[in-house]
Amino acid sequence: MAHWRLKLSLFINYFLFAMLLNSVGTVILQVQSTYHISESSAGILEAFKDLSIAIMSFVMASFIGRLGYKKAMLLALGLVAGASIAMPLMNTFWMTKLLFATVGISFALIKVSVYATIGLVTKDEGEHISFMNFIESFFMIGILLGNFIFSLFIDDTNPSSSSWTQVYYWLAGLAIIAFLLLYTTPVSETTNNDSQSESSSFGEMFRLAIVPVVLVFVASAFIYVLIEQSIMSWLPTFNNKVLHLPATLSVQMASILTASAALGRFFAGILLRKFPWLFVLTICIIAAGSLVILALPLAQNLGNEAITGWGNAPLVAFVFPLIGFLIAPIYPAINSIILSTLPQKQHGLMSGLIVIFSALGGTTGSFITGHIFEAFGGQTAFYFSLIPMGILVTLLFFFKKIQSRYQSNPIDFGKGGGSH
Repeated sequence: MAHWRLKLSLFINYFLFAMLLNSVGTVILQVQSTYHISESSAGILEAFKDLSIAIMSFVMASFIGRLGYKKAMLLALGLVAGASIAMPLMNTFWMTKLLFATVGISFALIKVSVYATIGLVTKDEGEHISFMNFIESFFMIGILLGNFIFSLFIDDTNPSSSSWTQVYYWLAGLAIIAFLLLYTTPVSETTNNDSQSESSSFGEMFRLAIVPVVLVFVASAFIYVLIEQSIMSWLPTFNNKVLHLPATLSVQMASILTASAALGRFFAGILLRKFPWLFVLTICIIAAGSLVILALPLAQNLGNEAITGWGNAPLVAFVFPLIGFLIAPIYPAINSIILSTLPQKQHGLMSGLIVIFSALGGTTGSFITGHIFEAFGGQTAFYFSLIPMGILVTLLFFFKKIQSRYQSNPIDFGKGGGSH
């Protein structure tokens, strides 16, 4: 019974943070009208979210072992509940920045704790893999539903309205429910009081990061998330300002990107069992670049007809988000490849590096896209994604070459390079 309650708590935690983290695109759109700020100023929200994740992922290595995973999750839920309640009460742009910083810090605590806790509620490797995939799929469902939930609070008749901030009362309520459920659920875990071994993880993380195969991987992960977040965070604004969709519909139709991404990861899982990963991922990137070139011209000459719903939305609003189907398989594939290359004892440190460089990539992508959007328009901002796509293809070829070398001669990274 306790295992089922803990599983339910983990699902609610991931569902909640999926909505909070990936609401940044919706919020970027809304704050421009509500607080009368520019695209480049709104884009800073991505930095508050991602940099806080990166910084927290780095520093948490020094204390999470002593704190314990249950307490870490309770702390995260308490922080986001407080910030969510404060958001509509304060109703200012600086509070929006503080909210996303809090969400980022809390997500770093949640992700590491959830991953570590999965081993407590699964019996064997097969069940562990199954539960991991299930909870990541639940994260995608949270993103998908989050777009529709946020859209219910947007006032299309008054763009300057702050009614959208009321959604945070509901999210605070969900955080409180998750807090109480976890608080009353027994969790059998051991804490580590060896501060020396924890502090040494900082040096180990740096040593791991400069290993060639890891260095090329983190560059690949950085570029991938740069592409993903530059599109995901700015798609609602693109729909609204370039395609002239109402704000509510702009947010709802951005969910096509999430749905197509979920399908892309499902089908890629089948293909990657039959074909070499470099072949599959290269085809994905080339197809994604082709879609950018073919779809974005459809955003021109849309006419003067007022768009009122899904029925008369322009074709590009349906076609361009399908890019999610093509790029989504890349990230989990390269993560799996690097983890399978490294010794098991390095997986924790590698997970930290993945979170850190992914967060940095997301911040960079959103920041650059926001400035290009403001200076040259939304179409040019999305055409920009072709440049990092070209870089990513090149990096993946280098990654495959170096990874193959390390597979034939495994390295004990923790000892600075001696063979097993």
